Amino acid sequence: MTERPAKPVEAVGRIASLDVLRGFALLGILVMNIQLFAMPFAAYQNPTAWGDLSGINLGVWTLSHGLFALKFVTLFSILFGAGIALFADRIEARGGRPAGLHYRRMWWLLVFGMAHAYLLWSGDILVGYALCGSVVYLLRRRRPRTLLAAGIALFSVSSLVFLLLGAVLSLPDVPDEAIREIEAQWAPSATELDDEVFAYRGDWSEQQAQRVEHSLGAQLSVFPLLLFWFSGGLMLIGMALYRWGVLSAERSDAFYARLATAGFLVGAPLIAFGIWWNFAGGWSWERSMFFGTQFNQWGAVPMALGYLGLVMLAVRRGFLPGLQARLAAVGRMAFTNYLLQTILCTAIFYGHGLSLFASVERSQQLLVVFAVWALQLWLSPIWLRRFSYGPLEWLWRTLTYGRLPRVTRSSAA
Repeated sequence: MTERPAKPVEAVGRIASLDVLRGFALLGILVMNIQLFAMPFAAYQNPTAWGDLSGINLGVWTLSHGLFALKFVTLFSILFGAGIALFADRIEARGGRPAGLHYRRMWWLLVFGMAHAYLLWSGDILVGYALCGSVVYLLRRRRPRTLLAAGIALFSVSSLVFLLLGAVLSLPDVPDEAIREIEAQWAPSATELDDEVFAYRGDWSEQQAQRVEHSLGAQLSVFPLLLFWFSGGLMLIGMALYRWGVLSAERSDAFYARLATAGFLVGAPLIAFGIWWNFAGGWSWERSMFFGTQFNQWGAVPMALGYLGLVMLAVRRGFLPGLQARLAAVGRMAFTNYLLQTILCTAIFYGHGLSLFASVERSQQLLVVFAVWALQLWLSPIWLRRFSYGPLEWLWRTLTYGRLPRVTRSSAA
């Protein structure tokens, strides 16, 4: 077979349902990420560590945690795994060899992620995705059932590690220094919180010490203990769902209705019980840090599949076509829009912009989320009417393929 040169996919070759779901997931992620942009780092996992947690703010936190926390990053991880398989399949269909391009693609994603994490925002997921994507690619040829089983097994490791750590730290002979370190991570002292607030209200150079510390901690401890297993497992599940045609809206309406119903019926009660469990224990690290987080981690997966079922039903039946078109545009520019969220939110909350860090309550943070959603849903279609790719998608493709893809849209697209 003659090998044709690999090239980026034009708009006419895309799977619309994947773009809609990717845009939906990307926007949903911001509901939780806004807390990392706007508040001290500890408040993301422990809502009692900072800010008011009563009245409307309690309601916003409960809805955000119940409906968004981990659900949309779960969807995004599933889609990333599906994208790896789809990328390789298309190159092989042209007689090409995908491995070299895939690893070049992951290398440049790693470079972008490192720059994002250490220069802009420590909540970066690109580094973890690049590393996980480099590993799970090796399993992409496995049968869907094998991919699903391996994904569940890999995902389970993160829970086992956390539960084991929690059990070990509850032993009576654990050194006091280790306990104090854990307590400081879960509920920092007033001095530590003030230092973080002061840093992020400062200019870019004053933020760096905190940003580097958080990024190093995420990459050297959180990633190997939790995120590799969590994200890698979901990527394998995404490959299985892609192979089964679930993500391309090829299954029946009844299948997606059952998926949505089962996902919410299983996930929602588990997450609700976790909320009660953590509040009943006063959000102590002994009860919540290692054990209490597991309810949402496991409940997020069926909930994410529930969302997936609803979106696929909407795609198949043509519900809200205008909104779907805008979500698809956001999804086609997911890389650009992800970085744009960082640029906009750090400009609002950090000292090089409006310096509102740690001064905006959870209910007010939602207004920022809605504004960013509106901007991206408006801007993305306008950009794609003229250009084939978002600016960062274009750059990533150029670096991956080693040549310049067409920038402006063809009449066929």
